Amino acid sequence: QVQLVESGGGLVQAGGSLRLSCAASGRTFSSYAMGWFRQAPGKEREFVATISRSSSNTAYADSVKGRFTISRDNAKNTVYLQMNSLKPEDTAVYYCAADYTLGDWGTIYESQYNYWGQGTQVTVSS
Repeated sequence: QVQLVESGGGLVQAGGSLRLSCAASGRTFSSYAMGWFRQAPGKEREFVATISRSSSNTAYADSVKGRFTISRDNAKNTVYLQMNSLKPEDTAVYYCAADYTLGDWGTIYESQYNYWGQGTQVTVSS
């Protein structure tokens, strides 16, 4: 069982930056690929970024590529999402998720993730 708690959301002006954190419970954090997803009002939840167990592999949605960076610190059981050059269309609830895997790759597929956090609101004003 893994519990995930996101933090770092808030209100920011367009062009600004935020760093989201997701703290995981348990001693097996390094056994999980991690991902960030987001859900805007009236829209389905969508993939944002993923990182493999060792951090050697990452992937991003086209909409955030070059602006967002996912990273993790296995010693701290934490995954991060650095968001730069934020746009109003980035406004959403952001969720982190954990995918138990034996391989060293992440996944963009929501259905592959076993555990989810409660989400943190990010609002970007124009």
